[in-house]
Amino acid sequence: MSDADRDGVRCMVLRGGTSKGAFFLADDVPSDPAARDDLMLRIMGSPDPAQIDGLGGAHPLTSKVAVVSRSDRADIDVDYLFLQVGIAEATVGTLQTCGNLLAAVGPFAIERGLLEADGEQTRVRIRLLNTGDVADARFATPGGRVDYRGDAAIDGVPGTAAPIELEVRGEGGVLPTGRISEELDGHRVTLIDNGMPVVLLDAAEFGVDGDEAPEELEGRGDLATAIERVRLAAADLLGVTDAATATVPKMLLLSAPRHGGAISTRAFIPSRVHTAIGVLMAASVAAGIRIPGAVGHDLADLPADDGAPLGIEHPSGVFPARVRVQQDADGVWTASSSSLRTARKIFDGTVYPRPAASAAAPTPSREDPR
Repeated sequence: MSDADRDGVRCMVLRGGTSKGAFFLADDVPSDPAARDDLMLRIMGSPDPAQIDGLGGAHPLTSKVAVVSRSDRADIDVDYLFLQVGIAEATVGTLQTCGNLLAAVGPFAIERGLLEADGEQTRVRIRLLNTGDVADARFATPGGRVDYRGDAAIDGVPGTAAPIELEVRGEGGVLPTGRISEELDGHRVTLIDNGMPVVLLDAAEFGVDGDEAPEELEGRGDLATAIERVRLAAADLLGVTDAATATVPKMLLLSAPRHGGAISTRAFIPSRVHTAIGVLMAASVAAGIRIPGAVGHDLADLPADDGAPLGIEHPSGVFPARVRVQQDADGVWTASSSSLRTARKIFDGTVYPRPAASAAAPTPSREDPR
C-alpha cells in the first residue's frame, strides 16, 4: 500500500457557511492532479450514492475538499484550491470555486500554522486558484487563536458562531458573453459570473412558482431535463469542456420575493437543488438583478441605495448579498461583493482512504490551475 493508504493523511473537517468540507495542506496531498483526485475520491468514499466508505455526506454540499498552501505572491497570504468531489460518479471538478468553504480557509491557515494571528482580528488575503479571484477574510483571533464562538447567525446553519467578513474581487466584466440577455433553447437567459458562473432563468417559464421545496423540484424529471438542455447550451457559450459532467454553470430559477428580500431563488447545482444558496452564487444573482434588462431585474424588489445589501431568498431563508455594480466608459459591467459568513472546526486528525485497489479510477478533471 502507499504511505497514504497505510499511514493516513492529515485532515481537518470544517463547516464553512452552509457547506462542509475536508481541508488539506497542499504539502500533505499529491501534487500530480490525477493522483490527488484519486486520493480524494477514496477519502470521500466515491463513487457511491451513500459515500458510506468515506467522509462524504452523500450531498454536493458535503462532498467538498479544500487544498490550501502558502502563496508565492507577495500580495497574497494563501492559495485555495477547491475540489468538488462527485458522489455516485468518480469525478473531481475544478471548474468552480466554493464561496462557502472560502469562509473557513483563513481559520484553517492559522490552525495549521501557515499564518500567525494578528491581534484581536486577523485579515487573510486568499487567492482562489480555480477562478483567479482574490478574497479578503476578516475574523476574530483573540489571544492568537481562532475563536469560532459568537452571535452571528446565517440561514441554513443552526445556532450562532463568530462572524467572518468576506470580500471577493474579480477581474474584468461580469457578463461572459458581453450580452445582458440572450435566448437559449427557447428561453431568455442571462449568463453572469461574479465569482461563480451562473445562468439566470425566469422560474415562470419552467412552470415553477418559486416557493417549492428542493425535493419537489428534484422529483420533476421534465424540469430537470429542460434545465439541463439550457445548461449545456450555456456551457458551450462559456467554453466549458466536458459540459455533461461539469459542475458549472449553476442554474438559478428566479421569481418575485416573498419574504422581504430582493429576489427568490431555486438553484440547480446542477442536478441537485441547493437547500440554501452558495456565497458566490448569491453574489452573481445580486449583480445580475441590478443590471437593467437582465433576467430577474423586473422581478426584483431593489432598494434605492445601490450599496444596500440585497436579500437573496432561498429554501432555508435569506442571504444578504452586498454587491456593487457599475458600467464603465466602454459599457462593460463590473462588480465586487462582500458577505458575512461563519465557520466551525469540526474535526482534526488523520483520515484513512479506501485502499486503492477497491476504488474506481477518477474521470479526469481539467488541468490543475496551480
